[in-house]
Amino acid sequence: MTVAQRRADVSPPAFLQLAGNPVRWRLLTELARSDLRVGELVAAIDQPQNTVSYHLGRLRSAGLVSMRRSSADQRDSYYHTDLVRCGELLASTGTALHPGLIANVKPALTGHQRRHRKARKARVLFLCTGNSARSQMAEALLAQAAGEHAGVASAGSHPKAIHPDAVRAMRAYGIDLSGRRSKHLDEFAGQRFHHVITLCDKLREICPEFPGGPETSHWSIADPASEGGYPAFRRVAADLHTRIAFLVSHLGIPTTPTTTPTTPPKE
Repeated sequence: MTVAQRRADVSPPAFLQLAGNPVRWRLLTELARSDLRVGELVAAIDQPQNTVSYHLGRLRSAGLVSMRRSSADQRDSYYHTDLVRCGELLASTGTALHPGLIANVKPALTGHQRRHRKARKARVLFLCTGNSARSQMAEALLAQAAGEHAGVASAGSHPKAIHPDAVRAMRAYGIDLSGRRSKHLDEFAGQRFHHVITLCDKLREICPEFPGGPETSHWSIADPASEGGYPAFRRVAADLHTRIAFLVSHLGIPTTPTTTPTTPPKE
């Protein structure tokens, strides 16, 4: 492409055209914080349901948002922003403006992240139904990534023994879950956390309130035991690994070789 041709092509990158719409930007930002249902998005951005559904469709077609049926109510669905895909498109957008832009830009810490760095270490609680796979895996991944910068725990509403395939999946990340016990969420009643993250659609419906007004988020992740087979646990582990990496950044935890989530080898 010649210089003249490049200058003639003045259309902004597709990501800017898509995400630049105010409604779609609000949807992306809400879903980057927590997986939500359409009705919750309607209330959050104060737009009619047909408007929200239309723009969600646009975002899904572009691969920026995904959807999965709720395990609590199959008539409902949860939506989730694909932050990895957004990051890739944002990087290519910066490169389109100037090839050297991304390499020379260091992201500034948000006020939230600065407060976390100055405050005591963050306390994070992961919750699911059985505390036998998803929440145990999330706890272990964040503890590995955050080190001394966070206190991490997990629990369930109906605890049962840790699933052997969860133990197997975590070994690929250098984590040994064998010997850990499942806990009932009542063990943490009255305790204060900075973040409470539910991983099960059913538990989200009955999640108790914790003192101190912690930040709450929902990660709608299917129970791998209900799908059956080790591959389902591998998929959940990979999903959690990605989400934990973004959570570490959100918490303002400095990224070092000891606080970067271990990437498992391919099997």
